[in-house]
Amino acid sequence: MSDGTIKAVLGPTNTGKTHLAIERMCGHSSGMIGFPLRLLAREVFDRVRAIKGDKMVALITGEERIEPPDARYFCCTVEAMDRLGGGHAFVALDEAQLAADPERGHIFTDRLLNARGREETMILGSSTLEPMVKALVPRAELVGRPRFSTLSHAGSCKLSRLPPRSAVVAFSVEQVYAMAEALRRFRGGAAVVMGALSPETRNKQVELFQNGEVDYIVATDAIGMGLNLDLDHVAFASLSKFDGRRQRRLTPAEMGQIAGRAGRHQRDGTFGTVSGMRGSTASPPEFTDEEIYAIEEHRFAPLTHLFWREAEPRFDDLATLVGDLEAPPDEPQLRAAPEAIDLAVLNRLAEEPLAPSIKGAGLVRRFWEACSLPDFRSVGAEQHARFVARLWQDLCEGYIGADYVASRIAELDRTQGDIDTLQGRIAAVRSWAYICQRPDWVLARDEMFARARAAEAKLSDALHARLTERFVNRRTSLLMKSLGQDGSGLPVELAPDGALTVDGEPIGKLEGFRFVVAPDATVADRKMLLAAGEKALPALLTQRAQWVASEGLGELELSEGAIQWNGHRLGQVELPDDFGKPRLVPVRELGLLPELERKQFEAALLGWLEAQLEPLAPLRALAAAARDPAAGSEARALLHTVIAGHGSVSREDAGLQHLPKELRPYLRKLGVTFGALDIFVPALLKPAPRHLLHALGIDRRPLEGAMLPVIGEQRRLPAGYRPAGSQAIRVDLAEKILRAAFDARAKATGAGGKGKPPSQFAIDLSLPISIGLEAGNIPRLLGSAGFKRQGARALAEGAFGPPAPDMWSWRPRRPGERNDRDAPAAKQRHGKPGHKGHGKGGGKGKPAAKGGKPRESQHGPARAGGAFDALKELLG
Repeated sequence: MSDGTIKAVLGPTNTGKTHLAIERMCGHSSGMIGFPLRLLAREVFDRVRAIKGDKMVALITGEERIEPPDARYFCCTVEAMDRLGGGHAFVALDEAQLAADPERGHIFTDRLLNARGREETMILGSSTLEPMVKALVPRAELVGRPRFSTLSHAGSCKLSRLPPRSAVVAFSVEQVYAMAEALRRFRGGAAVVMGALSPETRNKQVELFQNGEVDYIVATDAIGMGLNLDLDHVAFASLSKFDGRRQRRLTPAEMGQIAGRAGRHQRDGTFGTVSGMRGSTASPPEFTDEEIYAIEEHRFAPLTHLFWREAEPRFDDLATLVGDLEAPPDEPQLRAAPEAIDLAVLNRLAEEPLAPSIKGAGLVRRFWEACSLPDFRSVGAEQHARFVARLWQDLCEGYIGADYVASRIAELDRTQGDIDTLQGRIAAVRSWAYICQRPDWVLARDEMFARARAAEAKLSDALHARLTERFVNRRTSLLMKSLGQDGSGLPVELAPDGALTVDGEPIGKLEGFRFVVAPDATVADRKMLLAAGEKALPALLTQRAQWVASEGLGELELSEGAIQWNGHRLGQVELPDDFGKPRLVPVRELGLLPELERKQFEAALLGWLEAQLEPLAPLRALAAAARDPAAGSEARALLHTVIAGHGSVSREDAGLQHLPKELRPYLRKLGVTFGALDIFVPALLKPAPRHLLHALGIDRRPLEGAMLPVIGEQRRLPAGYRPAGSQAIRVDLAEKILRAAFDARAKATGAGGKGKPPSQFAIDLSLPISIGLEAGNIPRLLGSAGFKRQGARALAEGAFGPPAPDMWSWRPRRPGERNDRDAPAAKQRHGKPGHKGHGKGGGKGKPAAKGGKPRESQHGPARAGGAFDALKELLG
């Protein structure tokens, strides 16, 4: 043991312990410091290199080795540092209280007991380590250091109200991502720091925070191991973590180590918890009063033991090696370390068929070095053991082939994939970087190590880009950093697709003439974004309105009672009762136009609208006549009924019995047709007026765009159609078919002599068939007007010749007869009458002649009959 002085510098965080060690090392001719994390080793390496120069400082970690030939100052991870101190003048061990950690504690314990400097040794750690130092290193000088600033509890805070310059600490990758995603929505983004990140990725993420691009950082508990950040507040997302064996609550000392990152030098810090996470059903974490007191006063329970494992086992054979590694310590303050990953791999492979071939101290030592390969991928002992076994196949022969290593690195040297994929590749590349660092493992070692480091750097850049893309909203950060709450000064540009951008970052979109803030904008940013967008809107909207009025009228359409442009409403259309000059109620967004430009644009829209409403001229003529007192009250009442039906109404609903005969010619001049079943205006049955009435929201019945002659049966008929069995027919064509039927009856009456109506007559069905009615639906339509079919007698057996035509009869509805509309729908669909006594053959059919078949009787209305009380008078 060296005669140099040994100092144990103990105290809480932010006491300058690491800074003191750096100063002391730089004051010696050489030195070495062991750190718990490669992230911290890299940070101190950069600081010492700035003081001593690049050629004088080395960085040695498990997977990275920067060692200039003349290096005299070494920044190492504890595992990579020389266990005896390397003969340097100064040696320091940082975060020495980790000797009580079950996984890595035995390494810290070994360095605490054995690593010594020629001139000075420093043990840096928490005050909880004091009794262990007194017991194990009795000659050490204890130096206490008070905290530079105070640390106070700030309670629980919602993530959306977290103060700037805060760190959120989580204990799982999933929780880290969830917190970073939430901060992106609430505050524009966060940097992400985890132990699994490569040094390059970590440094770039920390730089995002340190230079103010983001005001928040989300990290694992690695932040508590000496990572120096400009923090004012530390918020715990959870107070428990999985320690590799079980889920447990953090100890007060662990809480204090993490919370102590808040406050730098003389600036006070605060700590607390995160509450109110959206979608979370668990109660927010809360500190107990005892924990708050312990953290604020830096009073923690002293350590009662440290973990230990034999650092120099014997390599006679595998059994001896395992026995030494599992041997208990002699000191009462030390306890045997739990089985670490390296020992777990050794025990598993010692039971494999390869174990008997490992003989001799050299081969056993080499095998133990292979088992000590860190599990960078965190896949567990079983899977990691298989990876080590594959490596041993080459190592037991001598070296791992350069071609094999190069191909494995090349497989990982791909930047495609998401964050988790890139992290997995970086972890695998770190394994190969560690392998390539071994002096006797890989052929062309330097070249392979350079390839691994290049691949890791490339993947780290890609991972940083993915993290920034996912967890940082540059638009919000730009607004927050550059302009604060003054959004009116932003330079806004309108893209061809309607997107509004600020310095290339989208802030919203112009949908028609309405500015819509970007959907991913946070609540706090909406005011700035609205101000930024609305400042530029008058000029942008004027330009758009002028284009629509001059070149874009063809893109306008009427829909849902409004004028729309590319699916966006420009104004609501209001038609007066007389269907005269329309009125346009512009949308509120057009109010942002300058007054003159707004009036010009509205005039252009009204001109287009009036041209579109021209097909409704027949409806305007009916409305004008309905207001004319000279037309008579009966005619005006009928006109109002036809207008209410938007061009057609059934006779039974029209109140035709109140209309004097002498007024019918007047109405016919207006285009009104008096049909056998319906009263309608043919001009309003064309597609153009039907489209207009539907688009204006006046006629809300289903729209038949092409106004086809015949359509299939529907539950709710479009305007201008009436049912005909399983089909529906346009009312003007139904009237044409019925007129032909009445003409056939009249012709038969003239042929019968003396004007006596015949009991039966023939009807030519070629017209309804040519129109498109199915044969089974023709009797349904004719039945609505009182026609009844009498099936022709079938030819006698053995007789030849053309079949006799079906015969028809007609009668109007008798007074008091029930309306066929009340008949069950099922009977109507099958052509059955809705009541008895519906003419001859209304019940059972007549018996057939001898040797013939029964005479068929098919008749009945399509669905609504009894609309022809006045047909006798009408037809004579």
